[in-house]
Amino acid sequence: MPDLLPPLRLTGAAVLIDGALRPEALGLSSGEITAGGDLPEVDLSGYWLLPGIVDLHGDGFEHQIHPRPRADFPLRAALASTEREAAAHGVTTAYLAQGWSWEGGIRAPDQAEKLIEAVQAYRAEALIDLRVQIRAETHLVAEVPRLIAAVERFGVGYVVFNDHSEEGVQTRRRDRETFGIWARKAGLTGEELSARLDAARARAREVPRALHSLAEAFDRLGVRYGSHDDPDAETREFYRILGARIAEFPIRRPAAAAAKANGDPVLMGAPNVVRGGSQAANLSAEALIRDGLCDALVSDYHIPALPMAVWALVDRGILPFEKAWKLVSAAPARIIGLADRGRIEIGRRADLVVMNPATRGIEGVIAGGRLAHLSAGLAGRFLRLPARLRLAAE
Repeated sequence: MPDLLPPLRLTGAAVLIDGALRPEALGLSSGEITAGGDLPEVDLSGYWLLPGIVDLHGDGFEHQIHPRPRADFPLRAALASTEREAAAHGVTTAYLAQGWSWEGGIRAPDQAEKLIEAVQAYRAEALIDLRVQIRAETHLVAEVPRLIAAVERFGVGYVVFNDHSEEGVQTRRRDRETFGIWARKAGLTGEELSARLDAARARAREVPRALHSLAEAFDRLGVRYGSHDDPDAETREFYRILGARIAEFPIRRPAAAAAKANGDPVLMGAPNVVRGGSQAANLSAEALIRDGLCDALVSDYHIPALPMAVWALVDRGILPFEKAWKLVSAAPARIIGLADRGRIEIGRRADLVVMNPATRGIEGVIAGGRLAHLSAGLAGRFLRLPARLRLAAE
């Protein structure tokens, strides 16, 4: 694992603390935020110091593993590329959203277990905190015992339930070209994907019992779980009763409103905000944020969208920066139960983003007290006191 930074005092920056940017000095020691004291100083005048981004759902890593259909690359290299991109955009905790689906291919249970094993092996050299979220297709009932065993064996802490079978039926009927693209991504022919879809749909009556088995196991194991792409309030209510309290990407407004009415957090995609709407013609994340119906933003399919979405909300007059940044830091950390991060406080994990407000560029990232990203401009600030830093390290 990369070395921790030596004890340091970061001075001169405007620090986001308790919802406000104000001049503060922070200390770093043993991977945590401290009060500082007589330590070697790094002058961050002109910069903002922000809590690290906690990304609860990102599947952009799939492009690193499978840049083209049937063109697979080693998992370790894909993870290295993914985390460097994440760190460069301020992410210090990233949940890789891995499918567990009847589709097979890159979203098969075999691939999920391989990814989790690869992430665990990679942690020894990781720059940021990489974790795995399982996206479990509800109609893959035959693999329920295997999913429970994998969650327990690997310590998976976050699962969401998907049901893309109806979407599959509609796509097959209305848009054969798109259905063919879907099949190729799974490494299948259109006929093979169609057969898998029909086999999954044939087990629809078994789905409720399978979901209850999963919910009982997740409650026993302390797993956070939710649902993905809820189409309506009734679906959200079903999952809420089941215990799946996190609502990811509700498709229509009543589903989001039902979640909020029952105190269930709503997650939306940052790309949706940046682009001014859903690429799939679903619900507008911006509209939900305006109305107080969205609790946190996630990278979805594009990691750079996280800081971009924050600035989009500021520029459109929807939220001040301090509240917009909370959507990608304190809020997701609270939702997933990571009490040691998401806010800048003494004793919390040293997950920090150094932003240049003049350019809006992220020039430095510290994750768990380790330097994960550093721009050329900011590097000079850290190199001005090399002798004192070496002494402090010793």
